[in-house]
Amino acid sequence: MPEFHIIDIAMIIFSYLAGSICTAIILARILGLPDPRTQGSGNPGATNMLRVGGKKAAAMTLAGDMLKGVIPVLIARVVGVQPELLIVVGFAAFLGHLYPVFFRFQGGKGVATAIGMLIAANWMIALFTVSTWLLMSFLSKISSLSALTAFLLTPIFAGIVGGDNKKFTIIVLSILTIMLIWRHRSNIRNLLNGTET
Repeated sequence: MPEFHIIDIAMIIFSYLAGSICTAIILARILGLPDPRTQGSGNPGATNMLRVGGKKAAAMTLAGDMLKGVIPVLIARVVGVQPELLIVVGFAAFLGHLYPVFFRFQGGKGVATAIGMLIAANWMIALFTVSTWLLMSFLSKISSLSALTAFLLTPIFAGIVGGDNKKFTIIVLSILTIMLIWRHRSNIRNLLNGTET
């Protein structure tokens, strides 16, 4: 287990706060769209923004949510956060997206932010995860199933290409996967019932 220094802790806090900036809600206000938490699936994420505001709003939401994972990890690299803790900095952004302090802890499901942080923290793991997501999207045409499949396999990918301190990375990504599955529990029920769109 790596030791945490002041700069590590500061960046983890910053990353959580950055993750708490809810792209979908802010964009909905700017574009004059309904609050995505009150429409469609009620999830403030890219898929629901597609329903609420169309492709442009969805693409902007996806980009913004991914950047919330990318930017804190890149800053952490620059300021000298220990390499093995970059995954924790990224996880903090993911946690902020799920439970944003600025929006009464009512956030999204975290897929885009998780992918963003993986791209910045370990691009090899990200490559495997995104490839799985795209393949499942092509085969199933179901967003939630694609995300769940990709992230169920992500800890395994970390074991293959995780770099230094693989065990710690696997633990962090396993926790992330469990939380992502929990946030998709309604989708899982719909998948089991055959009613997921």
